[in-house]
Amino acid sequence: MTSTAQRPLLFLDVDGPLIPFGASGPYPTYETGPEDPGARENPLLARINPQHGPRLTALPCELVWATTWMEDANTWVAPRIGLPPLPVVGLPGASEADGAVGYEEEEEDVRNGLHWKTRTLVARAAGRPFVWVDDEITGTDRSWVAVHHPGPALLHRVEPRQGLRDGDYAVLDAWLRRWAST
Repeated sequence: MTSTAQRPLLFLDVDGPLIPFGASGPYPTYETGPEDPGARENPLLARINPQHGPRLTALPCELVWATTWMEDANTWVAPRIGLPPLPVVGLPGASEADGAVGYEEEEEDVRNGLHWKTRTLVARAAGRPFVWVDDEITGTDRSWVAVHHPGPALLHRVEPRQGLRDGDYAVLDAWLRRWAST
């Protein structure tokens, strides 16, 4: 196994992968304990299955938030599922120092069908193997990454009505183990 610095990155979105949405009917809800972090502030947090934390930390990768929740993911989501604070990708418009894309570039990407996170995540990966887990990934994103990222990448789309499931974890684990050992 390679050192932590060389392990693949896993860029993780919150809405969709961890907080299911979009289906008709009720969602399962989970309590995390007597001081249920954030439940009053955002009732959608109760949809996050606390088992995601142990499953994510078992993956051979470096976890990184890639979500509009930004640092709030460390405040509200990570404690619910037992994750330590994770690095946060500065998404478009956040900061040029974080490798974020400029506004004009982002607008052109969206017009061309590229997700507004794609270019920034590739810049952040800087050639390292990475997985991107999101509910909005398309073939356009996969094609762009294949051309612009020199290392291996898996863009894994999660069904937003269900969030991360056993099959998703199996795919992620198999792919990450392949690249974590090289």
